[in-house]
Amino acid sequence: MLAEVMTVGDELLTGNTVDSNSAFIAKRLTERGYWVRRITTVGDDVGEIKKAINEILERKPDVLVISGGLGPTHDDVTMLAVAEALGRRLVLCEECLEKIKAFYERLYREGYIDDPALNEGRMKMAYLPEGAEPLENSEGAAPGAYIEHNGVKIFVLPGMPREMKAILENEVLPRLGERKFVQLKFLAGITDESKLAPLLKEALERFNVRIHSSPKGFGKYIGLIIFAGSEEEAEKAARFLEEKGIRLERWKL
Repeated sequence: MLAEVMTVGDELLTGNTVDSNSAFIAKRLTERGYWVRRITTVGDDVGEIKKAINEILERKPDVLVISGGLGPTHDDVTMLAVAEALGRRLVLCEECLEKIKAFYERLYREGYIDDPALNEGRMKMAYLPEGAEPLENSEGAAPGAYIEHNGVKIFVLPGMPREMKAILENEVLPRLGERKFVQLKFLAGITDESKLAPLLKEALERFNVRIHSSPKGFGKYIGLIIFAGSEEEAEKAARFLEEKGIRLERWKL
């Protein structure tokens, strides 16, 4: 199962904000058995977002997770861009509007804001692409959206990490279901990655696995992560490397 991740925000491209969202999303998708094929970052521009989405859809992943640009300001244009990329209209989600209204009324009661009234920016967050299913945001105002388009499951999430994580865990992952998938992590007792390379190549040819190597500097060790659909297949690859003289120790990240 293939997945792609797209993050949106000028602040990510200028370096003012570190893109931790893509790493978190990719990790959780990988744990669910998806191969995250690409991570794309674009700025707050409707044309650029549309172009990136269409390029991703041409590659036909099973899942696309988009994060960022769902807020009330002028540069929050992700929902509009998604709608245009899919050839759909933006339509008002009445359910979303009621939840947004309740959210700001609660903030007002708790003394965080001085006006709970629905203004243009707050109402803007209640518009979703036509046919999209709203995803509940338990940590903020802007809802996420779930759309199936030509066989691709598309999830659109806020960029605030706390909100993104809540929707990913509570709304996205349950819709993806559980898949059998394992990651075995080792420290390889070899100091030169170039000496390990031919053995990894042979292991990939022999077993239905993927292997990620992470050198820790010459004269130290090399971290290995073996990805497979079953622990048995991953263990076979590990035993093969040990039989070739590579000492492996379990690696706890």
